[in-house]
Amino acid sequence: MKNTSDSSRRNFIKKMAGASAAIAVGNAAFATQANNNYFEKLHRNPFSANDKINFALIGAGGMGTQDVITALKTPNVKLVAVCDLYKGRLKDATTKWGNDLFLTQHYKEILSRKDVDAVIIATPDHWHQQISIDAMRAGKHVYCEKPMVHAITEGPAVIKAQTETGKVFQVGSQGVSSLGNEKAKQLLKDGAIGTLNYAEGFWARHSPTGAWQYPIPADASTDTVDWETYISNTTKRPFDATRFFRWRNYRDYGTGMAGDLFVHLFSSLHFITNSYGPNKIYAAGGLRYWKDGREVPDVLLGTFDYPQSVAHAPFNLSLRCNFVDGTSGTTYLKLVGSEGSMDVTWDSVTLKRNKTTETDDPFLIEQMKKAGTPLSDRKRILPPEEYTFAAEKDYLGGPYDHFVNFFTAIRNGRKVAEDAVFAYRAAAPALLCNDSFNQDTAMLWNPETMQLVKK
Repeated sequence: MKNTSDSSRRNFIKKMAGASAAIAVGNAAFATQANNNYFEKLHRNPFSANDKINFALIGAGGMGTQDVITALKTPNVKLVAVCDLYKGRLKDATTKWGNDLFLTQHYKEILSRKDVDAVIIATPDHWHQQISIDAMRAGKHVYCEKPMVHAITEGPAVIKAQTETGKVFQVGSQGVSSLGNEKAKQLLKDGAIGTLNYAEGFWARHSPTGAWQYPIPADASTDTVDWETYISNTTKRPFDATRFFRWRNYRDYGTGMAGDLFVHLFSSLHFITNSYGPNKIYAAGGLRYWKDGREVPDVLLGTFDYPQSVAHAPFNLSLRCNFVDGTSGTTYLKLVGSEGSMDVTWDSVTLKRNKTTETDDPFLIEQMKKAGTPLSDRKRILPPEEYTFAAEKDYLGGPYDHFVNFFTAIRNGRKVAEDAVFAYRAAAPALLCNDSFNQDTAMLWNPETMQLVKK
């Protein structure tokens, strides 16, 4: 099936052809552009914030800290409480955000406070499900870091809690709210690349911190870390500072490359295409360089089959992640169609079209003649048409927009794009990617019913 109508594709081609004609005849708006290039600035309309929202942070590590910094940029919100199992982070919180914060090592003390309207959950992955459910049932709105859950079996309970409580629940794959993804979604719908048949993404890193060798504080001990709470829902073992501070490297607490990075790409792809997800997942990879006791690979490749749906034709996805990368060649998301391709980031879209089309538009024919490039029947070799859509310089970014959408939904009772259902459909193929790697087999998944398929 086709993912766009012929009429929408013709409308897109006509619009872009008109823009090219404007360039050719010296229209002031595009006077600086080359004949085969088109540039458009993307902008975000300002918003107003009414009711004040008090929020708390549960998990004050690197991601939690960054989330608070971003959240506090939005108007009329206040951080009132912080929870973390490491006392050093609680002390740091007062330095960053003031001495009037309520501090605790027990998240349920946060949930019992009447002055907390919403919580940011930025704990290790193995606590996402339980704290999210407890928070919603305590009457709190939830912004939970990705992936939504630690295991494929945990998703339905979070969806149930959101449905039953009616609380706003949003997962932190911030690209979903970005200008870049919104533009890509529109371009795909308009037929800019024809029918989608392939997509790919690639994350590259080559540094200790990038590869999750996070610093371990000198005072790390059972006196400063509530280790027993940390492991209370997983394998019991003696205190291990490395497992606490470098948790992404261990399967009991983290979800590896797929859960940390692939899930961003699934979220963006599903938002742009309106897809429910793949039905077949296969992964390969290994531990090639960072042999520091970690239990997850530092090179991972995933391939995914997306079946035909109401929203799109069948297509394939390839994702790669390399922590031994010497090129820094990250490609966030590329969509390849029958008539062109799009490179998508949170701030921009670069569209390349390789198919020329004939036109019978009298206005365009006349304008091209005036520009000295009359249309003819003779075939020519043309350079690809390239269109760039980039955010304005003062754009605050996808993470900021994501928090704006979260707080706006709380104030206005609106739905968010990345609710529990959407987030589970993005998390599931990432988690199944890990299962495929660990079990050395393809995983079959029903993206509509959100259930594993028995082989």
